[in-house]
Amino acid sequence: MIFKYITNKPELAKFAVGCGVNRIFIDMEHIGKDRRQGHLNAHRATHTTEDVLHIRAAIPHTELMVRVNPVYEGTETEVNGAINAGADVIMLPMFTTAEEVKYVAELINGRARFCPLLETPQALVRLDDILAATDAIDEMHIGLNDLHLGMGLSFMFEVLTGGLVAFAADKIREKGIRFGFGGIARLGQGAVAAELILGEHVRLGSEMVILSRTFHKNSEYVQELVQKVNMKEEIDKLNDCLEYFRKAPASVLLENKNQLAQAVRQQAEASERVKQV
Repeated sequence: MIFKYITNKPELAKFAVGCGVNRIFIDMEHIGKDRRQGHLNAHRATHTTEDVLHIRAAIPHTELMVRVNPVYEGTETEVNGAINAGADVIMLPMFTTAEEVKYVAELINGRARFCPLLETPQALVRLDDILAATDAIDEMHIGLNDLHLGMGLSFMFEVLTGGLVAFAADKIREKGIRFGFGGIARLGQGAVAAELILGEHVRLGSEMVILSRTFHKNSEYVQELVQKVNMKEEIDKLNDCLEYFRKAPASVLLENKNQLAQAVRQQAEASERVKQV
């Protein structure tokens, strides 16, 4: 499993890699994000091309992914800047058409790997066309936050238990493209227990996940992170849990799926009640 950790702090990136993180995630996306996610506890700090340079120097042998903005007049400059600064993977958010994905793939032109972030209802409906538009998609991440917002759902994991992630995963895997989805908290933490979600990662064949803000408690410095979380121990626990599910029979994965659906249903119903108050 590829564990992605969002940070623009070189010392935090280096420390996280030593704890078992295998991809650092620089997030340059800011266009439209406050409008969409302003009410959520989601990452919204604007990272820069200069941050990419600093992180690259701190972790020269670890994968570095950069999320650029949705396609706009500055996309070519952003993509070229990120690649020239050392990005191994370019992530494109909030696309709705195959043309946008093809355009960015052509900008990258094989200089980095390409990871479209599937997070709009339009892209989900048009997934066949998107996957057929270019052979340059190396991986795909399914973004539960914006996808559930775009669908008007109450709780982001409804997208997962409603079968939409499985629908997309089947199509992505048919093309031989690896995929991941959502974020993960520490075991026993999160609105829905992380172990239930990890079991569904295994059942669906997911290979990537983002360490959520809940996982690292929004730590800004290594000393703060060390005081709040034993990161290596917690990542080891995630790996142990994944190994358990990988060795488990299909009946265990199915029971986990059912437990996850029940937990998500309870959270969604609670969210609906709060809306009505």
